[in-house]
Amino acid sequence: MRVLPLPIARIALLALAALSRPGPATAQRAPDRAARVYDLGDFKLESGTTLPHARLVYATYGHLDAKRDNAILLPSHYMADHTGYGWLIGPTLALDTTRYFLIATEMFGNGHSSSPSNTPEPFHGPRFPVTTIRDNVAAVHTLLTRELGITHLEAVIGFSMGAEQAFQWAVSYPDFMDRIVATSGTAKCYGHGVVRLEGQIAALEADPDFRSGDYQHEPARGIRAFGAVWAGWLYSQEWWRQELWRTTTPPAKSVADAMAAIVHGFEGADANDYILQARTWERHDVGTTPGFGGDIERALRSITVPVLYMPSATDLYFPLTDAEYERQFIRHVEFLPIPSLWGHPAGAAADSADAAFLNTHIREFLSRS
Repeated sequence: MRVLPLPIARIALLALAALSRPGPATAQRAPDRAARVYDLGDFKLESGTTLPHARLVYATYGHLDAKRDNAILLPSHYMADHTGYGWLIGPTLALDTTRYFLIATEMFGNGHSSSPSNTPEPFHGPRFPVTTIRDNVAAVHTLLTRELGITHLEAVIGFSMGAEQAFQWAVSYPDFMDRIVATSGTAKCYGHGVVRLEGQIAALEADPDFRSGDYQHEPARGIRAFGAVWAGWLYSQEWWRQELWRTTTPPAKSVADAMAAIVHGFEGADANDYILQARTWERHDVGTTPGFGGDIERALRSITVPVLYMPSATDLYFPLTDAEYERQFIRHVEFLPIPSLWGHPAGAAADSADAAFLNTHIREFLSRS
């Protein structure tokens, strides 16, 4: 398996998952040619709000076999599009499209699926309702069953917010898949994660051009501030101490260069889209799934399928200790922390060693009967 080193800005995009950046606040972005748009119609959200003419963008890779039992779902992560799992897909990687039928979906708020930036009034911009991880899972369930005719998945595999979705699938639809894989993500966003995300949102909103979300042009200073706060959490402290930014392609020349590259990854994005998905992230808790009364331990105990749980050992977004807490309540869990200094992006193969570790163990996990 050959994995090329990634530019630091690209790694930043992987980790914040701004793999496709929203355009101006009033623009409706067209997904690339590989993507399709599924019309959900008037889609009722968990909050009770109905989102009119909701749209869900997705792409498929490979072919569904005659038994319709080789489908794997790849739910997107923060601001990502359907290309966010390239590190896992290929003939020498864990997901060979000659064997699996892959469905890569895009969450609400990424600028392709229904988002603040592409939805008309009364839900344009800051008036777009906050969507939850469960809303996204319910939308994809509708896509799979009604549009694609898929009633069972071989696996759900997710990184970061995709991992949040994988856990929610296992709780909301316990018999819909054979197994789940979660990398660099947990079943709940705990208090420290909420504080981090709110700090980043506050930095963005402090730009006078933000105008409470009704900006006439992108609040560029606020977005740069948002990215600067994000930079402090992206990699581990040891990554910075050992100056691993020198190993990127092209290598950064200083801490300032490394930070500038991360911040640059945020430029040109839609601020309301960023905020919407941050709020989706921070509200996630499988314990608040109907029937569990807010009890995350009970919700985790309800998971019946095998779980490959792969937190990054140095993740500052989803700390290892959060994952260690959750693992004790999951019946059939294989707990494999990624031994990496690359922090959160380790779960998306930011480094070649991380890519090898992820692909080796995910491939082996999927091969089990």
